[in-house]
Amino acid sequence: MTIHMSEHVAETTRQASEQPRYAVPTVRSRRRYGEMIGWIIVGLAILGLVSNMLTNPRWNWETIGEYLFDPIVLQGVGSTIMLTISSGGAGLVFGLIIALMKLSKSQVLQHVATAYIGFIRAIPALVLILMLYFTSALFPTINIGVPFLVSFFEIPTNSVITQFGAAWLGLTMIMAAHCGEIIRGGISAVPPGQLEASKALSLGQATAYRKIILPQATRVSIPSFANELVTLFKNTSLVSVIGYTELLTVVQSIYGRTYETIPLVLVVCLWYLTMTTLAMIGQSRLEKKYGRGFERS
Repeated sequence: MTIHMSEHVAETTRQASEQPRYAVPTVRSRRRYGEMIGWIIVGLAILGLVSNMLTNPRWNWETIGEYLFDPIVLQGVGSTIMLTISSGGAGLVFGLIIALMKLSKSQVLQHVATAYIGFIRAIPALVLILMLYFTSALFPTINIGVPFLVSFFEIPTNSVITQFGAAWLGLTMIMAAHCGEIIRGGISAVPPGQLEASKALSLGQATAYRKIILPQATRVSIPSFANELVTLFKNTSLVSVIGYTELLTVVQSIYGRTYETIPLVLVVCLWYLTMTTLAMIGQSRLEKKYGRGFERS
């Protein structure tokens, strides 16, 4: 019996070994012809643009190089940066206040914040800046005191809302409304259990928001903040309508005399591109700092 079973196993092994063996097919990645064609089209477009920029004399690179670092243009760049940083910082602070007002339990604060955000959304930025600049036509003086009872002192409106004052106030109001919604969304994205856990640790609400809620909300809000800052850089060009001497106003005064419009507009584009690139680099570093432990593999 044992010999019979051994012969059966040997016969089965021999038959299995005599069966034809098939080679394992090689898996090849599918060629993406559409992507290859897309890269070819992009490469040809870039090549054509570079060729035109190097051979077309109408670009007038000599004029661009002459005015790119001109002291007057650099003064305009400095004014643009100062206006952006000051209004951006103030807008961030006021935006935090507006966000906390919308998240508060007070119906009055919620409605005031909602009305303010709705007003800023409804009014174009250029119209708002013009309204602020011509405020003196409606209110010649600013009275500080109790309405209808007593006035402590009054000052002329034009001494407060100057060209810079109107530009700064308008951009700050716009930035505050947008940042308020961004911060509110970031705080709402934090799980409610974080605040409950801070209460369990006997932390006050202000301490919990400062050390637990806001750092987590910042991580979520940084991309939107960076986008608003870039938009603010570009919105500074709107204040040229009220005569504030920022970058675009300076360049307009130059090509108004020289009639070299295209080269000088390209100077403005290069400076805006530089400032936007620096803002994007800062955004990337902030995202890495606040995104530790949340990186995607």
